[in-house]
Formats: sequence, C-alpha cells, structure tokens
Amino acid sequence: MLKKATIGLVNPKSPSNVGSIMRASGCYQVDSVFYSGSRYTHAAKFHTDTKNASATIPLTETQSLLSCVPSGAKIVCVDLVEGAISLPEFKHPSNAYYIFGPEDGTIDQEIIDNADSVVYVPTIGCMNLAATVNVVLYDRLAKNIERLQGDELIKSSRDTNNKVKVNNTY
Repeated sequence: MLKKATIGLVNPKSPSNVGSIMRASGCYQVDSVFYSGSRYTHAAKFHTDTKNASATIPLTETQSLLSCVPSGAKIVCVDLVEGAISLPEFKHPSNAYYIFGPEDGTIDQEIIDNADSVVYVPTIGCMNLAATVNVVLYDRLAKNIERLQGDELIKSSRDTNNKVKVNNTY
C-alpha cells in the first residue's frame, strides 16, 4: 500500500512548472514539496497553482534536498541518468521521496549517490518538469491496487460544471 509521497525539485526555473507540480501534488496526495536553488523564488510572483494546493501542501525552499528526507522515506531520483531503472519496471516504495532534476540540468551526483533508486521515464527526448512529475505520480497511482476509484471518487473530484454520465454499458 502506498502511504506517503514527498517531492524534491532541484533548482526549478519555471513558476508555471512549480504551479503545475503543486496541482498534481494535490491530485495525487503528495504530503509536501521542497525545492532548492534560487530561480523559482525570483519568479514565484506568477501564480499557476490553479487548485490552490499550496494552501494545504507545504512548498518549502531548502538549501539541501537531502536534509529534507522524511522519516523512513526511500529516496527515488527521477532523471535521465545512465544506469537508471525504466519507470514501467519500477516498484514504488510505500514511503517515497521523489527528487526531480531541472529541465536544463541534472540532479547532483551527491544526491544520486544517496538515492535508494534512480528512475527514468523512457521517452524519446526529455519531458518538461511538470509533465515528468505527473507521469511518475500517475504511475505510482496506477500500480497501487488499493487506490480510490469509481463514481464516488469521480463525483468528489470533478469540476462543479461537470455532471455528465455514461448512459450505456460496454
């Protein structure tokens, strides 16, 4: 059973990406998000967290992502790194601290050396940061057999303007 997920972002540069990551964090029940570097702080005046996830999920600046590892969490680095495990083959730990590299760089070797696992998404070329976070969190959800699902989840999650139903069975 998947219980806890925390995200670490290595020097993210785009406020739109961080906003999208915060929205995904709300959708996929992430506990907190940490980021290193100064680029996001300078650009944070742009607000893209359209679901206001940052009101309930802490977004915290840190000098060291390794100093923020939650108790009992396994460090899972996600980046295009030689020797990494392909995401479809990866088994997510129940308590994971996912660290994502920046779009225009990579995760520091020190962090990779401290990781329990290093994973990559097997695409041709690299995805943007927010897309990668969404794919990894979706993969975690899809592989969790105890995930919430069904009409009650749909009713509680959809936009208030959406009342559409499937009227036929397949």
